[in-house]
Amino acid sequence: MRRWDGLVDGYVRECETRGLSPSMVYSVRWELTRCGNWLKGRRPKVNVEEVDGPMLVGYLRTRTAFHSRSTVYASVSKLRGMGEYLVRQGVWMKNPLRWIRGPRMDPRMRLPRRIGREDMKRLWEQAAKRPKTQQPITLCVLAVLYGTGLRRGELERLNIHDWSRETGTLKIDGRKTGQERQIPVGPGVWRCVEAYLPFRQNRLEARGRLEEPAFLVSRFGHRMSGDAISRTMKTCARDAGIPFVSLHQFRHSCASDLLEGGVTMPEVKSFLGHAAIVTTMRYVEVTHGARSEAIKRHPINQFLADPDCQERKVAI
Repeated sequence: MRRWDGLVDGYVRECETRGLSPSMVYSVRWELTRCGNWLKGRRPKVNVEEVDGPMLVGYLRTRTAFHSRSTVYASVSKLRGMGEYLVRQGVWMKNPLRWIRGPRMDPRMRLPRRIGREDMKRLWEQAAKRPKTQQPITLCVLAVLYGTGLRRGELERLNIHDWSRETGTLKIDGRKTGQERQIPVGPGVWRCVEAYLPFRQNRLEARGRLEEPAFLVSRFGHRMSGDAISRTMKTCARDAGIPFVSLHQFRHSCASDLLEGGVTMPEVKSFLGHAAIVTTMRYVEVTHGARSEAIKRHPINQFLADPDCQERKVAI
């Protein structure tokens, strides 16, 4: 199994060439390295060419025991991709994982976690209280995440030329969806972005990195990583005393609040960059306001409010 590590390196380079995010590339390498270590521990020892379906199923059984469906699906998907690479390299005649399917993942299976209105208000108040060395960028990140519903990777990859002050729009790359899009921002988001830009300029001047193209920059003058953006929001949420899971909650909150505010589903789909409207339909489940108003018009309310009905209910 000495060749496994070299083959993993080749597959990872292919993933990087395809434009996968650094976090995804790291996740692929970690999974394949873990699988390789498991295979190296088999007795008697096996060569890469001798690895078959039952052996990989044995690894998946130990790897995914007591884990969620999403973990199982991700492991199967990464190993299947590695199998296709080994076929292309002539190491395997066929990919034994091609016909192995992970658990069916329905995007509507789990409700999106949104941030409640009161929690969002406290988060904004806490962001406004941040020290002067952190307040502009914290408010900008919060405004862009909640105001536009960007994914973490999309925000991390934003460049300064993607922002148009005149039109108040952000150009989003198509790495995730395969199609670029331009989204407008509201007046509040526009003001937060414009207030952040002088702060960004001062950071870059202090580090002598005026050529840096990144929209969000760290205190060292480099592109702010996705992990650093997450830490910024988690710190703000912790200080505000509200529960916080991930940056994707802002995307969920943006979509749910737009639908609750009366924006049509196709418009929300286009705004968020969903490939299929079935993904947008998930957020209908968490827009309680409109449904609550609708249920108030149910005839059962009039029936139970009828005096005769109330008397019968008391008699029972």
